Amino acid sequence: MIMKTEKDTQNSASETSRRNFLKHSSTAVVGGVVAPYVGLNSTAQGQNAETIRVGLVGCGGRGSGAANQAMKADSNVRLTAMGDVFPHRLQGSLDALKRAAGEKIDVDPANQFIGLDAYEKVINSGVDLVILTTPPAFRPQHIKAAIDAGKHVFCEKPMAVDSPGLRSVMASVAEAKRKKLAIVAGFCWRYDYPRRELYSRIHDGEIGDIRSIYATYYTGPVNPAAPESERTPDMTDLAWQLKYWQNYVWLSGDSICEQAIHSVDKIAWALREEMPVKAVANGGRQIPAHGGNIYDHFSVVYEYKSGLRTHLGSRQIAGCYNENSDYIYGSKATGLINGWSDVRIQGQKNWKYRGPKKDMYQVEHDELFESIRKGEPLNDGDRMVTSCLMGVMGRMAAYTGKEVTWDDVMNSTNQLVPPNLEWDMELPVRPIARPGQTPLI
Repeated sequence: MIMKTEKDTQNSASETSRRNFLKHSSTAVVGGVVAPYVGLNSTAQGQNAETIRVGLVGCGGRGSGAANQAMKADSNVRLTAMGDVFPHRLQGSLDALKRAAGEKIDVDPANQFIGLDAYEKVINSGVDLVILTTPPAFRPQHIKAAIDAGKHVFCEKPMAVDSPGLRSVMASVAEAKRKKLAIVAGFCWRYDYPRRELYSRIHDGEIGDIRSIYATYYTGPVNPAAPESERTPDMTDLAWQLKYWQNYVWLSGDSICEQAIHSVDKIAWALREEMPVKAVANGGRQIPAHGGNIYDHFSVVYEYKSGLRTHLGSRQIAGCYNENSDYIYGSKATGLINGWSDVRIQGQKNWKYRGPKKDMYQVEHDELFESIRKGEPLNDGDRMVTSCLMGVMGRMAAYTGKEVTWDDVMNSTNQLVPPNLEWDMELPVRPIARPGQTPLI
C-alpha cells in the first residue's frame, strides 16, 4: 500500500481545484461585439489563482511571438509544452522565450516534442490551452484534436487551405461551442482598437449604404524558395517544402489565403459577415520562382446578392508599388484605412480615430485569457471559417478562370493536403494552375 504524503495530498487538491476552475471557466460564450480590453483589475487578479498551462505547436517566428504574448496576457500562465518538426526551431524558440518571459517558460525536456505527431503529444501533456501556428495545411487536424481533447485554442490564420479542411474546422467550431471552449483566431485586425471603432461606425450607418469596397495587399515575396542546388541530401521532400512552406499551395493555400486573407477578412467585416454569391478573378505567376507553385498576384471581384461588388488586389513581387489599404465607399462618406496609419472617415462628417491604442497581437491574447478567467470563452469560429472560404473562393476563380459560386466553394472536393503524410515519402509538386485548363473541382 502506498501512503500519500501531505505534499501529495496538497498537490492532488491543487490539481482538482485547477481542473474545477477550468471546467467552470468554460460555461458561457461571449456574443456580439467585443469591447476593447482594459486589462485585469485588482479583483480579477485575485481570481487568478489557478495556473493556465499553455502548449505551443509550431515554433516559428509567429508561434514564438504568440507564445510570448500569451505569457504577458495573464499573471498566472505557464508555457509547459512545445512541439515542432525541426529540433533547431524548437530549441531556438525555447531559448528566445526564456529570455523574454523568464520563469513563465517551464518546458521540461520530456515536454519538448519533435515530429509530425508532436501536436498530439503537446495536447496530451496536461495543457489547458494550445497555440496552433504550424503551416496552415495542418490546422484542421490540429484544431480537431485540440477541441476533441477539451482544450482552449488560439489558432493562426488561415484555418485551412481548401474546402474539405474548412468543413472539418466548421465541425470543430460546432463542437467547441457545445463544450464551451475558446477559439481565438489570428485575424489580428479584428483586435485592433482603431479598426474596431471604424467598422462599428460603418455598421452604425455613418458612411451610409456601402456601394463598393477596394482592399489591397501589395507587397514583396515572402520567404522565396532557394534553388534545388542548395538542398542537402538529407533533406526529404517534406522537409524541403516545410522549410519554404509559403511557396507551396498545399501548405499555404497560396498568398491570397495565407497573407491577403487579412484583406478578405476586412471585406467580410465591413459587410457584417455577408458572404458573396459568386466571384471572378485573375491571377498568375509573373516572376519565375526556384520552386513552389503559388501565384504572385491576384485580382478578385466578389459579387453579392444585392449586386454589390467588392474588389481585392494582391501581389508579392519585389520592386513594385506596395500598399496595404482598405477603401470602403458609402453613399454618404468613405471609410479609409491607409496601411498602419490612423483610420478615418471622409465625407459629410469627417472623423479620425484618436482613442487608445495597443498592440493588436497582444490584445488577441489579453482578451482570450480574460474570457477564460471570466467563464465567458471567446469563439471566433464562424467568422474565421467564412473569411477563409472567401479566400479559397477567390483562388479557385483565379486558378480556373471560371465564375465560382458560393455553393461551388462550400461543396468543393478538391483536397490539396496529401493524406497520410510521412517524413520520408515522395512528395511531387503539382504543376502551377493554368486558367482555362485547371478544372473547377
